[in-house]
This record gives sequence, C-alpha cells and structure tokens, in this order.
Amino acid sequence: MSIAEIITKVDGWVWGPVLLILLAGTGVYLSLRMGFPQFRRFGYAMKNTIGKMFSKQEAGKGEVTPFQAVTTALAATVGTGNIAGVTGAIVAGGPGAVFWMWLCALFGMCTKYSEVLLAVKYRERNDKGDWVGGPMYYIKNGLGHNWAWLSVLFCLFGALAAFGIGNMTQVNSIASSINGAIGAFGGDVAAKTIALFGNDVPVTSLIFGVIVAVIVGLVLFGGIKRIGSVTEKLVPVMAVIYIIFSLIVIFANVKFIPETFKMIFQGAFNADAALGGAFGIMIMTTIQKGVGRGVFSNEAGMGSAPMAHAATSETEPVKQGLYGIFEVFMDTIVICTMTSLVLLTSYCRLGDGLGITWGGDGDAQLIQAAMGSIVGGKLGALVVAVGLSLFALSTIISWSLYGTRCFEFLCGKLGTRLSVIYKIIFLVLLPIGATLKISVVWDLADALNGMMAFPNLVALLLLSGVIIKSTKEYFSKKL
Repeated sequence: MSIAEIITKVDGWVWGPVLLILLAGTGVYLSLRMGFPQFRRFGYAMKNTIGKMFSKQEAGKGEVTPFQAVTTALAATVGTGNIAGVTGAIVAGGPGAVFWMWLCALFGMCTKYSEVLLAVKYRERNDKGDWVGGPMYYIKNGLGHNWAWLSVLFCLFGALAAFGIGNMTQVNSIASSINGAIGAFGGDVAAKTIALFGNDVPVTSLIFGVIVAVIVGLVLFGGIKRIGSVTEKLVPVMAVIYIIFSLIVIFANVKFIPETFKMIFQGAFNADAALGGAFGIMIMTTIQKGVGRGVFSNEAGMGSAPMAHAATSETEPVKQGLYGIFEVFMDTIVICTMTSLVLLTSYCRLGDGLGITWGGDGDAQLIQAAMGSIVGGKLGALVVAVGLSLFALSTIISWSLYGTRCFEFLCGKLGTRLSVIYKIIFLVLLPIGATLKISVVWDLADALNGMMAFPNLVALLLLSGVIIKSTKEYFSKKL
C-alpha cells in the first residue's frame, strides 16, 4: 500500500462516523444543557455582535478589538471550503447534503460559543504581552496538569495541520483559480512552464505563490494587531463581493427556488428521489457529506477559532462567546447557503447542461459555470477567482497565527523566540504549495484537522459545567 493510499484511509477513518457523531453530539449536548442559547438568545447575540461592529472599539497592547477577533476567526473559516468544498459535498451527497449542513451549523453555533467562552476565560499573557488562548490553554488551566498530554496532542496536530489546510492547499487554490480566470480571458498559462518536483507547472503559479508569501509575511511578522487590522478590512469586502454576485444569480433563477428547496428537503432523506433518478447516492453519504462539510467549513468543535478570539480586548467571556454564534451563522447559514443556491437553482434551470455528475466529484468550476450562465463566462470566472483568492488568502493569514500559537505552546518558555523558525517554514511552503498537485496534501490536511477536534471536544465536555455556570450567571444579570 502506498503512502497516498494510507493517508486516504486515515482521512476516511478520522472523518468517519465516530468523529461526526462526537462533533454533532457535543453540539446537541451543550445546547440541551444550556437551553439552546443559539436560538433563545439569537436576537441578543446579533444585537451585541453585528449590531456593534461599526461602533468604535479600542484594544490595548497585545490584544485586538472584539470585531477584529471575530474577523480573524472568520478569515480562517470562510475559505475555499465555502465555494469548492460545499460544491463538492452537494455533488457527491446530493442536494440533501445542504439540509444536514444547516442542521450541523445550528448546533455548531452552541459549540463555537462554548469554545470562545473558554478561550477568553482561561487565556494567558505570553512574554511579549500578547493574549494567548485556545484549547491548549483551557485544557491546561481548566483541567489541570494531568491533562497536559491532551494539550500537546492538540498543538501537535494544529501546528502540522496549518501547513496543509491553512497553507499549501489554500495557495494552490489561489493559483488554480487565477490561472482559470486568465484562461477565460484568452490567456494561455500553459505556454510558459517550469519543471518543479517532477511536474511541468505554469510559471504564473510560482509567481502567485511568491506574491502570497510576501503578503502573508508582511502581515504575520507584524504580530496579532496587524493580523487583526488586515482581517477586519479583508473579511467584509470578500464576503460582500461574493454575496452580491451570488444574489444576482439567485434572483435571476428566483422561479426555481421552490424547486430547489424541495430538492434539499426531499434529498436529505432520499437523494435519488430528489434528483428524479437512480444515481446510487446512499442516505449515509448524504449525511456524512453534509455534516462533514458543515463542520469543516465553520470549524465548530475543531478548536482553531478560539485561538483568534483569545486575543480580544473583551474581558467578559460570554460576550465574546456571542461572536462564536454569529461566526457560524455567517459562515454556514449565509455564505455556504449562497453557494448552495447558486449551484442548485442553476441546475434546476440548466439541468445536465451545467455539467454535474451526481455522486461524483465537484469543484469551483461548477460555480463558475453557474455564475457565468447569468453574468457571462468571463465575469463569472473573474468573480470566482477573486472570491476564492480572497477567501484563501484570509485563511492563510489566520492559520499562520493558529500554527504559530500551537508551535509556541509546544516549545514552552522559548516558544515566542523560536516561533520565527515556524513562521519562515510556513512562508517557504507557500510557493511550493502553489506549484504542486496536492490531492494527497488535502487528505493529510483533512486528517490532521480532524485529529485536532478530539482533544478539543473532550475538553468541552469535561468543562461543560464551567460553560453552563458562566452562561447562567451572565444572563441572570443582563436579562
């Protein structure tokens, strides 16, 4: 058995029923124990998060504003998975995958809320004066030294996962999407190639990789405050651009929306019936693709986003936790739904002309085709290229922070001094990732990302009493 086959099998095991049940089950358990705060307090959460985003917020040394904290976390969660990933899940699992993605997000709101609350409650100052936190710190400070091994596991998986899911796969998507847009405008990226790692790759891919490395390096070495400053500007812009063009396509296909929702709800329990034929898509495939993509997209339960939220200037854990609810809502309920409706309403209008092979593989080219059918092929390619590039760039910036924080924790007292080594390796891998054929890297990154969830979910369950107590105390005073 080859290394690639082993990695694929490990990835399949990690993201199998055990993890998906644990992820979904943790969200359900926390929701039940707290009386579904993501529903009962949804209005309060939106009022105190998105409602205050444009009010003046200040942050001291080594911290960022609450809005910068959530945009840094959103920068990581809103990535290529919202376009290419969601498309792939729908094609492989059928329209019903969208239903399970939504359901996962509704409970994931409570999971993310809990993670963020604990991250702020148990955070520390490092020797540079920055706030640092996340699963490794709420395991260490909340569960005690006997659980230190759990912190080490989380950081080991996190530091390695950042090289894949937050680095090479993302920059590769940037290079591929821009090369695709160049091709749509009549350019020939294959005309000039260079031999690297046994493959002939477009010179443009290497150039894009170097440009991304320079941009990320300027942000990364500027510290947490520069990361927060960049993401608070980048995230709203990239989200607005993608949502606007998605709405143009959806409104153009507005008469197909009822049929689309029928396919989604019918397909949640019988994919073949929803598609009007025998495609061989099993219900378990539909659920697995929907739940898996939902979790992978919003990262609820993964333990990554709390590392960004820990840097907030907000001192009340529950108030910052509300941003966790908003984060999942924005990522999955809004942006992933945009992708789903663009794809499915276009399928209802174009049928097999859209080029979907149900039960097979799907990527961003399908969204490009769907948008192109309304706004024109060139503009459709440009919108998807810009959207994917901004989404991927923001993910790289945030995951550079996550990986660094995990590495610093593993190195102990020398962590902040040695972190420059990690940062340099992270930047060097960007041009390499832009030029590789990285299907195996995707599988390895998926596996490592999934492995991060196990230590984090154990900690959430063991510290659920702290989460419940903090929530009750806060709302008993405020409401």
